[in-house]
Amino acid sequence: MNINQFATHLNINDVKINDSFWNRITEIVRTSVIPYQYLALQDKIEGAEKSYCIENFIKAGKIAAKIKQGIKSPVYPADRWVYDNKSAEDNAFHGWVFQDSDVYKWLEAVGYSLQNHPDDELQKRADEYIDIICKAQLDNGYLDTLYIINNHNEIFTNLKDYHELYCFGHMVEGAISYYNATGNDRLLNAACKFADLICNTFGENKIKGYPGHEIAEMALVKLYELTDKKQYLDMAKFFIDERGKKPYYFDIERGRKTIEANYHYNQAHIQPRYQNEAVGHAVRGVYLYSAMADIAKAYNDDELFTACKSIWDNIENKKLYITGGIGATVDGEAFSFNYDLPNDLAYAETCASIGLIFFARRMSECEINSHYADVAERALYNTVLSGMAEDGKSFFYVNPLEVLPEASHFDSRKRHIKPVRQKWFSCACCPPNLARLISSLNEYTYTQNDDTIFVNQYIGSELKSDKADIIVTSSYIENGKVSFEINTIKPFTLALRIPSWCDSFNLSADYEMKNGYAFIKINNQTKIEITFEMKVKIVKCSNKVRANIGKAAVMRGPLVYCIEEIDNSKNLHLLKLSETPNFRYKNGAIFADGFREIEDINLYSEYEKPQFDECTIKFIPYYTWGNRGENEMSVYIRI
Repeated sequence: MNINQFATHLNINDVKINDSFWNRITEIVRTSVIPYQYLALQDKIEGAEKSYCIENFIKAGKIAAKIKQGIKSPVYPADRWVYDNKSAEDNAFHGWVFQDSDVYKWLEAVGYSLQNHPDDELQKRADEYIDIICKAQLDNGYLDTLYIINNHNEIFTNLKDYHELYCFGHMVEGAISYYNATGNDRLLNAACKFADLICNTFGENKIKGYPGHEIAEMALVKLYELTDKKQYLDMAKFFIDERGKKPYYFDIERGRKTIEANYHYNQAHIQPRYQNEAVGHAVRGVYLYSAMADIAKAYNDDELFTACKSIWDNIENKKLYITGGIGATVDGEAFSFNYDLPNDLAYAETCASIGLIFFARRMSECEINSHYADVAERALYNTVLSGMAEDGKSFFYVNPLEVLPEASHFDSRKRHIKPVRQKWFSCACCPPNLARLISSLNEYTYTQNDDTIFVNQYIGSELKSDKADIIVTSSYIENGKVSFEINTIKPFTLALRIPSWCDSFNLSADYEMKNGYAFIKINNQTKIEITFEMKVKIVKCSNKVRANIGKAAVMRGPLVYCIEEIDNSKNLHLLKLSETPNFRYKNGAIFADGFREIEDINLYSEYEKPQFDECTIKFIPYYTWGNRGENEMSVYIRI
C-alpha cells in the first residue's frame, strides 16, 4: 500500500447537505425518528415492544452508588441473551444483553443531527440521558448495565456472547459524535475511562481476548483519531491480530479444550489477515472488516488490506443482493454460501447494509476504486431506506425481496419476514443505526487526499476544504443531472465517480478516466456539469443464483424497483414482462407492458402452453414498498 494514496472523508462540519431527494429524508430523521426513538428508549410507545434501555441505566446507577458505599447488591443470573418479565426479577436487568447500545446509537445520531441543526431542546434531552448513563459507571471505568445490575463479579468472563465490548464501542462512537457537536465531554470522559480500563485489562501478558460482536475495534480507532492516544489504536490492532488464534480464546474462557470448534459465526475461525470470504453473522462481519481496513490503513499493512480486498470481492460478486442487502439466511443472521440469495427467505438486515457502507467508505479511503462507492450507493438507496417508513415511525429489521403475507403468518420458515414495518423491536439495533447513518450522511459523500477531492455520492451539498469551496446542485435521482460551482483556493483534481449502472454520460470538462472516476484538473473558479443517462434497465442475476432463473429485476439509476399487490392485484408470480416492455417513467413509478398468466385451478394436469392476458405492470422504488398496508411484493419478475 502506498500511504501517499490514502484518502480521508470530509467531516460533517465541512459538508452541508441541501438535496432535493435527501432533504425530506434527513428532516424526517431529525424531526420524527430521533424524537420517536427518544420515547421508545423509555418504553413510551403504545403497542411497541419494550426497550428497557433507560430503565436499566437507572437501575445500574442506583447499584453503582451502593457499590461505591460498600453496600452489597443482590445477585441475579447473567447467563442468557435476553431477559424478560417472565425470566427476570423486577429489580434485575431486562432486555437483550446489548440493550445499552441503543441509547448510545441514539446519542450518536443526536450528535450528528445537532452538528447539522442546533436544537436546544434536543440537546437538553440528550444531556439528561448522559447524566443517567454516567451515574451508572463504576469507579474503575466499567460500564455495562447487565453485569452492574446482575453480577459485577462476572465482568469480562464471557466475551463471546455477552456484548460488553460491543456496547463499549457504541458508547465511544456516541460520545465522540456528541462531543464534536456540543463540546460537552462528560460522556467522552466516561468513554475514555472505560477505554483505559480495557487497555489495562487486555493485551500481551494480560487477558488475550477479543470482542464476540465486533465494533470496539472501529470505535478505538476513532477514539485514537480524536485524542491522539496511540494505546487506543494499538488496542484495536491487538483485538484484530488476536482474533482467531489457536487455542481459541472463546474456548479458554469456558475452560475447555478446542477439538473442532467452529467460530465462523464470530469471524473468529482463523485470524482476520488470513480470511478471504465473508462468513458468519453479517453485521459482525462488516463491522470487523471495516476495522480491518482502518488498521490496514493506519499501519500500512499490505497483508491485512489484501484480506479486506478478498472479502470485499466475495461480498460484491457472490453474496450481495441487488438491493445492497447482505446476509441471506435467518440462521445466525448470516452470510450463506456463494450465490445463495433467496428472495422470499432473505434476511438482509438493515444494520448489515449500514455496516457494508461503513466498510465501503473505509475501503475507498485505502484505494481508488469506484466499486466501493457503487456498492455503498446500492445499499443506501435501497435496503437502508427500505428500513424506515415514510413517516419515520415504523421499521423493517429484515428486508426481503419477495413477500407473501400469508406465508409470513403461517409458515414458520418465513416468520422473520414481516409484510409491514414494526413500531419497535425488543432487539432494536436497526432503527437507531439507521438514524445515525442518515444523520451523518455528510461523511459518506466525499473523500480527499493531498491533491484530489473524490465525489463518491451525488448528493446536493456545500463543501469546504483546503482546496476549494464547492456548491453541488443535484437532481441525480430525478434526471441524473449534477452541477458543481467551484471556488478554487489552490489547484487540485476533482474526481467524479461514474456509476457502474451508467452506460453513458455527458461531462462539460476535459477528463481522464481511472478506476471508475473521471479526473478533472481544476485551476480556477469554474462550473462543471455532468448528466448521467437514466434509462430503465432490465437486470439479471448470474445463473448460479437458483432463485432467479427466468426472472429479472428492473432498475433506473441506483434505484431498484419492485411490484406490489396494491398496484398489480394478487399473485404477482403470474406476471411476466413483455419482450418489448415499452417502459414509461412517471412521477417516480415505472409502467411496463406485460402479461398475466391465466390461473390454473387444477393441481396437476398434462402440460399445455400457458395462456396469458395482456396487462400494464406498475413498478415502484423498492425502498417505498410496504407503506400502503399489508400486501404482496416482489423485486424479481418473470421475463
